Amino acid sequence: MSAKEKQGDEMAPELSEVLGRIQQHITREEATPKPAARRGPAPLPPRQSAQVIQLPLWPEPTRGTPNSFLRSALFAAIQGKTRKPLKNELLGAQKGYTVKFTGWQLDQSDLDVWEHAVHLSRRHPLGNECTFKANAFLNAIGRSNGKKDYVWLHESITRLVACAVEIRCGSKVFVGSLLHTCVRDEETGLYKLKLDNDTIKLYGAADWTNLEWQQREALKGKPLALWLHGYYASHAEAYPVKVETLMELSGSTNKEKRDFKRKLKAAFSDLEAIAGIKATFDGDLVAVEKKPSLAQAKHLSTKTRRRKKQP
Repeated sequence: MSAKEKQGDEMAPELSEVLGRIQQHITREEATPKPAARRGPAPLPPRQSAQVIQLPLWPEPTRGTPNSFLRSALFAAIQGKTRKPLKNELLGAQKGYTVKFTGWQLDQSDLDVWEHAVHLSRRHPLGNECTFKANAFLNAIGRSNGKKDYVWLHESITRLVACAVEIRCGSKVFVGSLLHTCVRDEETGLYKLKLDNDTIKLYGAADWTNLEWQQREALKGKPLALWLHGYYASHAEAYPVKVETLMELSGSTNKEKRDFKRKLKAAFSDLEAIAGIKATFDGDLVAVEKKPSLAQAKHLSTKTRRRKKQP
């Protein structure tokens, strides 16, 4: 046997022993539990873009108004000089609505102010803000530009900001003021009004009506005719209504039904001349003939087709 072969035979046991120790070490490492890997912060959820909230963009000649305003005594058929302070007052309202009010009673001229403020706000990205000069605003709602008109506008805006309203319609509830804030620059005469962001809740798919603004202007100074105009405009079909029901819903201050009925007939006479709304009295029951708007005519047509399909 050569010297080299003899040396290899002598090293073999030593090499085997080293390799064995290495294998044992690897086995122990694999059997030893490893600490959990450190995790970084949880990934952020995907960023969502802000939801754009905007009022419906009704046509310029009209004013979009919630039906809850038009079918209740929220904006009563009264003269401004007869308004009174109310505290959590349950107002007259059509079945399906509950309206409570705290503040100085509102009238139809206050509705003009609210409607035009919302009309200006509807093009704002959030549909809740408008800026205007007092004289332009007064002109737009058919008022003069005298000192008393500026005072009247400021008082009306103050009433709309200071009031508290609770309106319930089905599962929907709105609680808040009708105008959120008002800022006026005394030097420039510039007003900045903000609506409550939740005002949008009053404009559900079938919860508001386009009022013909020119017709309202023509009825200015006739609060009962103005209220009736809004009430009947909000109905696609005008069902017969009792005189006392209209007396309650309109917030009339009349104590005697006979006196209210007389005023009601005069108001319907104005409505027929301006808006083509004709009333017929059968005792204390009032039936009305009116032409539905295009949207209402479409609604009635759809309703008729559904009835025909029913067995």
